[in-house]
Amino acid sequence: MNASWQDLIGTAGARFDNGLVSGFGDPAGERLAARDGTIVAPLAHLDLIECRGEDARAFLHNQLTSDVNHLATDVAQHAAWCSAKGRMLASFLLWRRDDAYCLRLAADLAPAILKRLQMFVLRSRVQLVDAGQTTRLLGLAGPQAAAALQAAGLPLPDAPLKTAHCAGGTVVRLDEARFEIAANADTAGELWRALAEVARPVGGEAWQWLEIAAGIPLISAATREEFVPQMANFERIGGVSFHKGCYPGQEVVARTQYLGKVKRHLYRARAEVPLSPGAALFSPEAPEQACGMLVNTAPAPEGGHVALAVIQESHAASGQVALGAPDGPPVTVVPVAA
Repeated sequence: MNASWQDLIGTAGARFDNGLVSGFGDPAGERLAARDGTIVAPLAHLDLIECRGEDARAFLHNQLTSDVNHLATDVAQHAAWCSAKGRMLASFLLWRRDDAYCLRLAADLAPAILKRLQMFVLRSRVQLVDAGQTTRLLGLAGPQAAAALQAAGLPLPDAPLKTAHCAGGTVVRLDEARFEIAANADTAGELWRALAEVARPVGGEAWQWLEIAAGIPLISAATREEFVPQMANFERIGGVSFHKGCYPGQEVVARTQYLGKVKRHLYRARAEVPLSPGAALFSPEAPEQACGMLVNTAPAPEGGHVALAVIQESHAASGQVALGAPDGPPVTVVPVAA
């Protein structure tokens, strides 16, 4: 996290753990506020890569799973970048601003993904840059979120996955009551103070709980190359186009879709013990190997812990899933609806 930004939100009471905002001193109250009230969160667990240049659109269209050629200037969409085996290297929220394509992803993946993408530029007229130094990512959610945006002088996108731009940055509407803001670094402090007058500051875990409730998986370093996109419901959230040309892993992704070979699916999981991304899940029906893996995790407002998890369908249906070992702490799971 940028030092000046850390200092600024630190004066508002932010507490930090390994560069992430763990909270503002009242974890239980912050989780309840995320469930019931209006909150604003510094999204230090996320980062931003920008792709510019004459060939930026074609370059990304040939690399990502979604249709970049037809991405409008006021629309955001989910996307993934896959290995040749069709496994997700990263998941993105993608939008356009001026002449740049903005790729929001997990911060712990950003340096490696930026370096790897640059290897594929070759002779394309494309510049890839880490925009995290010039942009601050904020999350805003709750019944008064739209009013908070307008009170802070920010534009209000009119529908989910629509974007609105202004001199201070870009607002992406995630759903009816959740927004992500990519704020220019030089105005982010003023914006933070304006939003915090209306919305309660919370840490990243509270925002992760909202993402889990919405059924939106985030690929991180712990889950890189573990799933084909359909296992993580990416075709259901608009993150995969089956009508575009080739991209890395396209044959595997298409074959998986049309032959119906996906046996692992996305579930919401709950346990009384802490959960971590990448942790394995087991079933006593097949104790010799894991039947699933946790994707995003967070403490729950009502107590306990929740997650999104990719689990083998037959074992999830049995209702007997455990954390870490066949005799580990029990985990209850329910499918994520389409």
